[in-house]
Amino acid sequence: MPFPSDLKALLACPKCKGSLLYPDSGQEIHCVACKLIFRLENDVPIMLIEEAEPLNEPE
Repeated sequence: MPFPSDLKALLACPKCKGSLLYPDSGQEIHCVACKLIFRLENDVPIMLIEEAEPLNEPE
């Protein structure tokens, strides 16, 4: 299920308060500035910094 556009407009990175990217996979949210990945569980974003995974950008 695609992430709702109206919710995308409300969310910001909890660490830097910056904008987020929503990959086509629909299972995670990326903050490029902080290099963090926030996962979705049952279509609910888990926006806890301590729960985030590191974002490994392609070189």
